[in-house]
Amino acid sequence: MKTNKNSPNPNRKISSDIKINLDVRCDVIDFSRRKFADIIKKTTIKFGIKNAVINFAVVDDAEIISINHQFLKKKKITDVISFDLSDSNSDKKVFDIAVNAQLAQKQAEIKKHSGQAEIALYCLHGLLHQLGFDDLTAADAAKMHKTEDKILEEFGYGKVFSGR
Repeated sequence: MKTNKNSPNPNRKISSDIKINLDVRCDVIDFSRRKFADIIKKTTIKFGIKNAVINFAVVDDAEIISINHQFLKKKKITDVISFDLSDSNSDKKVFDIAVNAQLAQKQAEIKKHSGQAEIALYCLHGLLHQLGFDDLTAADAAKMHKTEDKILEEFGYGKVFSGR
């Protein structure tokens, strides 16, 4: 079968240069770093990013409050904060994402699922914000959470958000 050079070839390997840095500063949740990186890398590629550095910091309540205050002028706890630090003159994306492991553990206990699933949700949520998703309106939030659950299901976590 002859293929058009412009048509996608499902057998062709997608070339990408995605680097994921993980800085665990709070280790209340045990999770697979390899699986975590796989979710992030595959999701990033799925949404058309082929060149990126994604920095994740897994922090505690106090540090997320500090980050929230320093950058967003809010003195409150939150689950995830993400920033796009990309240079507008470059095709390389640079994202910094901080996720709150203490809050993830508390929510996992309340929601009766694993801490791994909850922290994966937070990581994915922060990443999706940088990939163009928003949750400011009910419709946008529903679309974002549906996407999160679909991806988390693909990686064996189940419907983490809608299971709340």
